[in-house]
Amino acid sequence: MAESTLELKEIARRIGQTALQAVRPDRLVSDSVRRVGSSLVIGSQNLNLDKFDRVVLISFGKAGVPLAEAMLPLVEDKLYSGVVTGSENYREEGGLFYFPSSHPLPDDWSLKAGQKAYELALSLTERDLLLMLISGGGSAHLCLPEEGVTLEEKRQITEMLLKAGADIKELNTVRKHISRIKGGRLARAAWPATIFNLIVSDVIGNDLESIASGPTWHDSTTYEQAVAVLEKYSLWDDCPENIRRVLEEGRAGWREETVRKGDRVLEKVRPIIIGDNLRALYAAKETARGFGLETVILTSEDRGEAREAARRYLERLKEFARKVREQRRAFCLLAGGELTVTVRGKGAGGRNTEFILASLLEIMRKPDDFQGIDWLLMSLATDGRDGPTDSAGAFISPESLVKVSELNLAPEIFLENNDSYTFFNTVGGLLKTGPTGTNVMDLRVFLLSPVS
Repeated sequence: MAESTLELKEIARRIGQTALQAVRPDRLVSDSVRRVGSSLVIGSQNLNLDKFDRVVLISFGKAGVPLAEAMLPLVEDKLYSGVVTGSENYREEGGLFYFPSSHPLPDDWSLKAGQKAYELALSLTERDLLLMLISGGGSAHLCLPEEGVTLEEKRQITEMLLKAGADIKELNTVRKHISRIKGGRLARAAWPATIFNLIVSDVIGNDLESIASGPTWHDSTTYEQAVAVLEKYSLWDDCPENIRRVLEEGRAGWREETVRKGDRVLEKVRPIIIGDNLRALYAAKETARGFGLETVILTSEDRGEAREAARRYLERLKEFARKVREQRRAFCLLAGGELTVTVRGKGAGGRNTEFILASLLEIMRKPDDFQGIDWLLMSLATDGRDGPTDSAGAFISPESLVKVSELNLAPEIFLENNDSYTFFNTVGGLLKTGPTGTNVMDLRVFLLSPVS
């Protein structure tokens, strides 16, 4: 049982570390794929590589490079060519084209990677195999706007939607309909090749339509819905004219829709989820239980505004705090998912630091709810980057309250200015892991322990 804030910090660190280790790309590949003679065994599926003239590999997203590195020893004797995103510099090696990457907004390298992937897909025949290694962030890493839409215009609308607080499904609904490769269109280009998708999920419910905007999977969204998303956030009138034109032509039926379920181009497409948020949570749970904590996974499908989520969680934590006081039991509560932030201020921060700052304010408003216990709240992005910052998230403990008082700070002002990063940079509590090479959304850890 934890006995001090110092011990809780170490427990939280170990829990986070274990969760990240569980979703390392090399581990995910080794647990899901093996080579047996001429066969590539993926899950329960057996691919005889001798039946294919060429194997093409496209590995993209925040785990693009480590996924490719883990897969290469299994297929390099059959590999023809491929695209890998996320490298430090552009290079060509062993038939593969390595591209630097950008996130959350695509850049010129994203465009070049998208063009190369599309070119390779178009070259495939029915005797070829396309291995897609897909991870979070892929929508920005692999970018090929619809003809008539510029890269800058796609960057602009993506940024507008992010600042407005659009969730990932809404964002992707728009992105798919101004793209030549998203929403199943890369599969359309690659048909009639065999396609196998190995996926590290960064979306709630492992929705294959949403992960990296589903370039090789069917799509249920429409041009009409893309327009509705922009109207919902009052962005239609400010949207770049070329994007409005493409969406208007699409909903009028003048442009082909994204690939629908049952389309023949998907007949030889197979998916397997090799890593997700729940896998990280289970690993975190085992670690917490090893410290003698009663551990509960609350959800792996966290969503909504970070501030509202903080209020909901603090209500639940208040009940567990009562159990800690009355029953002298220590708890670890775990949650995962991905929250959103509607940006109204001009500060720096991300969804995780904003969630923790909002949680601190809730505790400050009702301090008696947490009297007589020791506690620590942590929230981090598993990719190591919380929004446009160099932190993965933040944590708070009773020490945070003391620091706020000593520095005479007003946390509510920081929150209103969306300046959570600056706040935690001042009082302490930022988590800086650096890029982790994986992405399975966010992890939240709540530790509650009796005061010894």
